[in-house]
Amino acid sequence: MDQNDCIQKIQSAVLGAIHPSPPDPTIFQPTSVMALFAFKDTQELLFIQKADVEGYPWRNQMAFPGGHMDEQDGSTRETALRELEEEMGISSQNVRVMGSLGHFQTINNKDIEAFTGVWNTKGEITFDPTEISRVLSIPFDYLTQVHREKGYAGRLPNIVELTYPYEDVVIWGVTAKILHHLIEVVTLTPNA
Repeated sequence: MDQNDCIQKIQSAVLGAIHPSPPDPTIFQPTSVMALFAFKDTQELLFIQKADVEGYPWRNQMAFPGGHMDEQDGSTRETALRELEEEMGISSQNVRVMGSLGHFQTINNKDIEAFTGVWNTKGEITFDPTEISRVLSIPFDYLTQVHREKGYAGRLPNIVELTYPYEDVVIWGVTAKILHHLIEVVTLTPNA
């Protein structure tokens, strides 16, 4: 399957799926992230590893790029694109947003609307090492294989069980919940 067919199938799956609904906006602070695909030799998802800084609440955690909605952002989609550029130097002009994956809440009252998109790989990834230690491109097929091997397909494990190890890191927490939903949507949709 060529890259354009693959992108179209992912987008159709995302647009046709049922996603987690938004929570009460008076309780949760709006944030957003971008689950960004890149097509190199394989279909990959881009993750950031937060910096290894003493006292940093997200120290060494794996995440999708994103952050809090600012006053100038017209939507959480704009937030995701702005944060993607701020955190990784990827311009919104080089990203095709495929759709929203819905809403995911954290234990500290953040509502994360997760978007998925594809980067055309134009430009270079740049990041501030005081906030991000590195960017990882993880093959989507590998993540899907872990998903199946751990028996996650068709069920949502509890937060302690739900982990996706990769080399020397582990994707866990709300990032793992978003990844789980993305894999379920893409792999359980016919022809996706």
